[in-house]
Amino acid sequence: MAKESVATYLLGRLREWDVEKVFAFPGDGINGIVAAWSQADENDVPRFIQSRHEEMSAFEAVGYAKFTGKVGVCMATSGPGAVHLLNGLYDAKLDHQPVVAIVGQTNRTAMGGSYQQEIDLMSLYKDVASEYVHMVTAPEQLPNVLDRAFRTALAERAPTAIIIPLDVQEMEYSPPTHAFKMVPSSTGISMPTVVADDEAVRRAAAVLNDGKKVAILAGAGAKNARSELEQVADLLGAGVAKALLGKDVLPDDLPFVTGAIGLLGTRPSYEMMMECDTLLTVGSSFPYSQFLPEFDQARGVEIDIDGKFIGMRYPYEENLVGDAKATLQALIPHLQRKEDRAWKEKIESNVARWWEVMEAEAMVESNPVNPLRVFSELSKRLPDDVIVTADSGSSANWYARQLKFTGNMRGSLSGTLATMGPAVPYVIGAKFGFPDRPIIAFAGDGAMQMNGMAELITIKRYWEEWSDPRLIVCVLHNNDLNQVTWEIRATEGAPNFLESQRMPEVSYANFAESIGLKAIVVDTPDGVGPAWDAALSADRPTLLDMYVDPDMPPIPPHATFEQAKDSALALLKGDPNRLGILKQGIKTKAQEFLPHNNSESQ
Repeated sequence: MAKESVATYLLGRLREWDVEKVFAFPGDGINGIVAAWSQADENDVPRFIQSRHEEMSAFEAVGYAKFTGKVGVCMATSGPGAVHLLNGLYDAKLDHQPVVAIVGQTNRTAMGGSYQQEIDLMSLYKDVASEYVHMVTAPEQLPNVLDRAFRTALAERAPTAIIIPLDVQEMEYSPPTHAFKMVPSSTGISMPTVVADDEAVRRAAAVLNDGKKVAILAGAGAKNARSELEQVADLLGAGVAKALLGKDVLPDDLPFVTGAIGLLGTRPSYEMMMECDTLLTVGSSFPYSQFLPEFDQARGVEIDIDGKFIGMRYPYEENLVGDAKATLQALIPHLQRKEDRAWKEKIESNVARWWEVMEAEAMVESNPVNPLRVFSELSKRLPDDVIVTADSGSSANWYARQLKFTGNMRGSLSGTLATMGPAVPYVIGAKFGFPDRPIIAFAGDGAMQMNGMAELITIKRYWEEWSDPRLIVCVLHNNDLNQVTWEIRATEGAPNFLESQRMPEVSYANFAESIGLKAIVVDTPDGVGPAWDAALSADRPTLLDMYVDPDMPPIPPHATFEQAKDSALALLKGDPNRLGILKQGIKTKAQEFLPHNNSESQ
């Protein structure tokens, strides 16, 4: 009977950690591991899920981790493969997701000899996997290094990495012994529920009880505390703004939920923060302090599970380190219900008005299609169990403001790194976590040309395995790197530089159709709704090629005077799209001031 190799043991140890999928791309630096897979049962776990590029493997692992709450695992060869993983791993690091990267390396005998594809991977990964990165140089070392990588990823909510030279992969496995300088190990981890001490909770309650105009900011760290957040908001008569990564923390049909905050935020969120006298932040490290109250305006309380990231965005009086759900449960008995509901009623009136404005802006005539309408029409049709991703760029604007999440809907994007390209691989990772749920990705044409088109091939390869075949990729097709175009206008006062911003024309629909996916081209406003209906009832993945107007301004409703002035100066300097921009900007902005059904909320 053949002896078990290190690579074979590795796959078995991954099974013990309940790893079902490894998102990877092959290469000679991991040939030993790939060979072990080839000798395993075809239906055995973990499955090798082949992407078109290692960066996509990392993004798929991040998407899997974000939506399942489990560890995402990605794998790549030595040298270039290891380099390609980095961007996705930085996305995991900055959005605090547990991901384990397994990376090959040249043989130990070649290391230090400037050998082909030899890179100092320990140095390369020192920052991105700063919580834990190590190289396995002996078979007995593997269990401890792998187990620590998993436990650290879960405990620190961060990416970790293990590096395994090819010759070690091929060696006969032998376990650590009960001997000097051997390190035994075990799988599994049971995490504690952390709650702030009672005295700190009481002090925090006193601050919140004293407030007359309480605002709540909820982030991704509050996702397990939906009912508690609702109860606290009701007791305090507060509104709840959501950081971008916390879009699915609370449903948007709750009347006191003001929606997104910040550069992509809503007017009700901005006004609430500018007028509140007390701020409660739960599970968010939202970085833009200019969208929070003035430092001498409001008293503050923060709750976060990680003491390293607490108290650094605002001068909070009380910083409670603890699990959001458990800490809010401890806080609730000490809160006094506010009898004066005027503040809450004002917030709810502003929110109702905002949604009317969003609908009106979505229906502004545009050429060819108003991008807001693409999102607005979907919002009315979103399945209760849908998962939605958005790429960085203008699609993130409309995702943040236009989509009304209800029920058990989930959504995410690259929040802190804000990298281009993750929307499509995110939905692939999500689909492998939830093959029975409909999943939608929004991507600009820049992101699609960068890597989304290639990853459609991955979707084509695997979609028939999924019990619900609905995976929709919606491309905002305007032949412009639109978000950056608007940023240049708003922050630099410069007209559009076509050589940097213009995208070559590509038929995304033709490409999708050529590989066997369903494709729908939409170039008229009346075609948007029927296209969503067709995609949501399709028997296979669908690409929606939406030709949208690049002149629709994504500038937030609370844009500063300086930003507006710089944009105007850019137009006067000869921006080639100035007439369309002025026309669309005036028509869209006017919707905020026209009378609506809830006109008394002005």
